[in-house]
Amino acid sequence: MCGSELKSLPEGVQRVAVALQAAGHPHGPVMLDDAARTAQQAADALGVGVGQIAKSIIFRRRSDDAAVLVITSGDRRVDEKKVEALVGKVGRADADFVRLKTGFAIGGVSPIGHASPPVTLIDRELFRFEEIWAAAGHPHGVFKLRPQDLVALTGAPVADVDQPVLAA
Repeated sequence: MCGSELKSLPEGVQRVAVALQAAGHPHGPVMLDDAARTAQQAADALGVGVGQIAKSIIFRRRSDDAAVLVITSGDRRVDEKKVEALVGKVGRADADFVRLKTGFAIGGVSPIGHASPPVTLIDRELFRFEEIWAAAGHPHGVFKLRPQDLVALTGAPVADVDQPVLAA
């Protein structure tokens, strides 16, 4: 991505693009016509299964007010108790906290390019897929990667942090 292309992107997407370039990642951010604030919206816009969307959920760690980023599959819910067993007590993060700690608005939180590095966990369920998509710092921005790329880009551990899926 050249300098003029980069400058035409929203600021959060620029941070993500720079982080991807610095890591030598082969795919840059893509701007979608419609917002992809939810995993379902992103999946619909990209023509992929909702499970292939790597959703970024931010919690607020109670002991030190740190941002805790949990990256999970779009078809899963995070199990707060499992997260707490790994990082300590957490609570919900409001929109102001998310923007302050990550530099991103809810609906566009990327797994990389944060204003300050969060405590990060990657849910093992993402490894069901060969190719996934993550938010790129804006509700219209996404980028393509493989689950193992997510580990390389974030340095985060892979853990079991989702709720069991109930049989229908």
